[in-house]
Amino acid sequence: MKIVIAPDSFKESLSAPDAAAAIARGVKQAYPGARTVCIPMADGGEGTVEAVLAATGGQWRTSQVRGALGEPVQASWGWLDDGTAVIEMAAAAGLEQTPPAQRDPLRASSRGVGELLCAALDAGARRVILGLGGSSTTDGGAGLLAALGVRFLDAQGRDLPPGGGALPQLHRIDTGQLDARLAQVRIEIASDVDNPLCGPQGAAHTFGPQKGATPDQVTLLDSGLARLADLCASHLGRDPRHAPGAGAAGGLGYAAHAFLNADFRPGVEVVAELGKLAQAMEGAALAFTGEGRMDAQTLRGKTPAGVARIARQAGVPVVALAGSLGEDYPALHAGGITAAFSLAPGPVTLEQACDNAAQYLCDRARDVMQLWLAAGKRML
Repeated sequence: MKIVIAPDSFKESLSAPDAAAAIARGVKQAYPGARTVCIPMADGGEGTVEAVLAATGGQWRTSQVRGALGEPVQASWGWLDDGTAVIEMAAAAGLEQTPPAQRDPLRASSRGVGELLCAALDAGARRVILGLGGSSTTDGGAGLLAALGVRFLDAQGRDLPPGGGALPQLHRIDTGQLDARLAQVRIEIASDVDNPLCGPQGAAHTFGPQKGATPDQVTLLDSGLARLADLCASHLGRDPRHAPGAGAAGGLGYAAHAFLNADFRPGVEVVAELGKLAQAMEGAALAFTGEGRMDAQTLRGKTPAGVARIARQAGVPVVALAGSLGEDYPALHAGGITAAFSLAPGPVTLEQACDNAAQYLCDRARDVMQLWLAAGKRML
């Protein structure tokens, strides 16, 4: 019996590979003869590189870049044998890297992400996959573009300081030194965000408060993004500020649309393709997926929904295991998830849940398999 195991990470407790291994242990406890196929998953946020490398056997690489506030950061990224580089924005400008008391939404810059992209170009990458989840910035990707040679100048011809808070002072854009190697590279953006750059649904208003921005700062950041889009539209002759995903990662999605000619794809779709999830589903009797929390929002591009979509195409039932289930979780059934279960065996603290997540996953997977096998015997 072939069982496919394709979970996302369980935030603050288990990586996707570790979660897959825990589920596989439970399956084997119930049915030692099962053939488990583990394909760790992600949706473009933190853990994307780890999931891709675990699924493909790629290599870890590390580059020193500037963090969101200019501090040196050792950022890890991935390299695949076919010349594909896999980068997470969160590795260079992630919100989790900066303690809440030190966050500065006006100064946070995406320059380190651009430096990671330069490292990939230096390595000879022919394709770059960039996951946009977990960002701390709202600079419209100006920092990334500055690392690639674009200059953002004020009225006196001086380079703007880093961060979205300086963008209202933008007077001119100089693309004369934009890295020419970009024209030879295919760039794919892995993201499940479809927000525009500006306005009530834009990067600043939707995500700024999560990054520590006050209402006044949100207004300032939004005006800066609009200023950036106005000048870029004049300079480039096109205006992608309303393109789906332009507001992703504090507007870095806009820079990818405007300057990198990037293709935007759901992150889970990219990871599933690299891990050959569809091929793994062929001939499977059952599939497991999961993540830390699941509710109706899971259907909007999150890993379990993507796994369920692929499993449904192959006619494979899917069981989802989650740290917690929202009250509206039955909506997941319409998305192709056959059944969903929370992990905790009873009332536990969040700390206990995180500390024991691997054992809980193993136990619930074992229980599901025992029920599955019992039901199968009754049908024979």
